[in-house]
Formats: sequence, structure tokens, C-alpha cells
Amino acid sequence: MKLRIRENSLRLRLGPAEVAQLVDAGSIAEAIHFGPGQKLAYTLKTGNVERPTTSFRDSQINVIVPKETARQWANSKEVGIEATQQLPTGGQLQLLIEKDFECLDAKSQEPQEDVFPHPETGTDCRLA
Repeated sequence: MKLRIRENSLRLRLGPAEVAQLVDAGSIAEAIHFGPGQKLAYTLKTGNVERPTTSFRDSQINVIVPKETARQWANSKEVGIEATQQLPTGGQLQLLIEKDFECLDAKSQEPQEDVFPHPETGTDCRLA
């Protein structure tokens, strides 16, 4: 699972195995280690929520999406799940959870394992 944070936006990109794990097991967890005892952890879970929500506590980013939304997304051609969350201090947090596609740029240094075929190649992005 890839994490991108920019201003008030959070983006998670998942490969096919990760999408399947999210639907089957209900969660995926990753962490960025900065040194002894220093890490930023991030988790994507399915749950009994009405819409995608995020929280941050103790160096942990938690994202929860409705179970049915995750299942439908995984088995469709839809690229992503988008949501906006109102912040208690004002403003909004933009959330995007999307399927990770193979890079069409031959110069890219992005790892190309566990990625969905790119839609421009004419292939399907469903798990099934």
C-alpha cells in the first residue's frame, strides 16, 4: 500500500493482492520506520461505518471504509473511492483510495509488481 500526503489530502494506492486482503481479511497495515522507536503507521480497514473516515492518534493513521463499498470497488472497474471529511478545527480532509496501476513510463523507477494493468492498455481492473 502506497501512501501520499499533501496538504489536507490523503491518498492510498493498493495493488491487487492488497485489495483482495482488504476485502477478505478486513485490513491492511504498513509503517514507515525513521529509527529506533520512531515510525508512522497507517492502516486501512473495512468496518460498519456509513462513509470513509480517517483518524490520527499516537503516530497512527487509520482509515475505515464501509465493508460493502470496499467489496463493490474491488469487483468493479472503478478506480477509486473518494471522500471528504470535515475537520473539527475547520476545513476538510480529502481522502482517495485507489487501485495502483502499472506505470506506462518506461523510465519510471516505481516497482511494477502487484499492480493492476493500466486502463489505457484496454485491460480490466476488477479482481475477478
